[in-house]
Amino acid sequence: MAKITLDLAHTYFSNPQRDEDYALLPLKMDFEDGGAYALLGPSGCGKSTMLNIISGLVRPSHGTVNFGGRDVTALSPQQRNIAQVFQFPVIYDTMTVAENLAFPLKNRGVAPDRIRQRVGRIAEMLELSGQLDQRAAGLAADAKQKISLGRGLVREDVSAVLFDEPLTVIDPHLKWQLRRKLKQIHRELKLTLVYVTHDQVEALTFADQVVVMTRGKAVQMGDASELFERPRHTFVGHFIGSPGMNFLPARGTGSGIEVAGQALAAPRAALAQLEAFKVGVRPEYVQLAQQGQPGAMPAVVTQVQDVGTFSLISANVGTGASEVRVRARVAEEVSWPGVGETVWLNLFSEHTCYYRDEELIP
Repeated sequence: MAKITLDLAHTYFSNPQRDEDYALLPLKMDFEDGGAYALLGPSGCGKSTMLNIISGLVRPSHGTVNFGGRDVTALSPQQRNIAQVFQFPVIYDTMTVAENLAFPLKNRGVAPDRIRQRVGRIAEMLELSGQLDQRAAGLAADAKQKISLGRGLVREDVSAVLFDEPLTVIDPHLKWQLRRKLKQIHRELKLTLVYVTHDQVEALTFADQVVVMTRGKAVQMGDASELFERPRHTFVGHFIGSPGMNFLPARGTGSGIEVAGQALAAPRAALAQLEAFKVGVRPEYVQLAQQGQPGAMPAVVTQVQDVGTFSLISANVGTGASEVRVRARVAEEVSWPGVGETVWLNLFSEHTCYYRDEELIP
């Protein structure tokens, strides 16, 4: 295992002229030895490119890749001692489950007794012990992907195990089981794991640290609490959460602030001096208020959705060109006015975030 250090940028163009020409904009990033990481973002954001650069399948157009302080930029995946698990199972149908799991070890000349011990342990972790003598060809898709996962995890000396959306083809219920298994395996084996996904639930339940990416840029690395409570970029606030963070345009007036056309006292004195910024608040922290309460803003309810364990309320704040939709996520037992009625909302608390040029204001 090794600490992975990236200091690079990557483009598929021979003469890049603008940010849009880069698959990965310049970045510096460390993946600590034994850590569990997820690269999270929408399709095309650069997460698979970063994974392939780490593995050695792609050489960065600028910069270096280091494993444990050693420059491996020019080395192949085999020379880097990387294991990679792909979106679709890569297994040998004519082999048994045990033979598939043992294949990476046999290729490296590991002693037969050690192979049996290691295969047995990984099979037990993945609940494949009862299928070791079965041919892989007749197994279901989830079992085949378990084999693929097991082949990535079976080597003890591997520098890192890289997962490229490995649960895409798996049934949703089985996804939860496999994520739980991977978390358990990480705790037991202490391998360095890097996991690519577009699914925030997968990322946040699997990884200790999540790297959120958009348009070739890594905008924040943090744990689930950091990403939810203090998104450093508006994209993180939008992408993390269900639904994502509310953003309202605001500006300082010298003596206060104006939010969606509504004049309010400044919750922080410095905000009154800013020309333009955004107020960010999670739907979970939007509260009903009384008319005249400091910070309270009038809003018209436009939709009430009963989601089962909670209700999702949509309301419009402001009027005309200043009108903004605000969503509130509230417990079932909380009574809200119906559609078309006016309510007063308080968006300001210790959970409220403020952004200028899409970046969090410290």
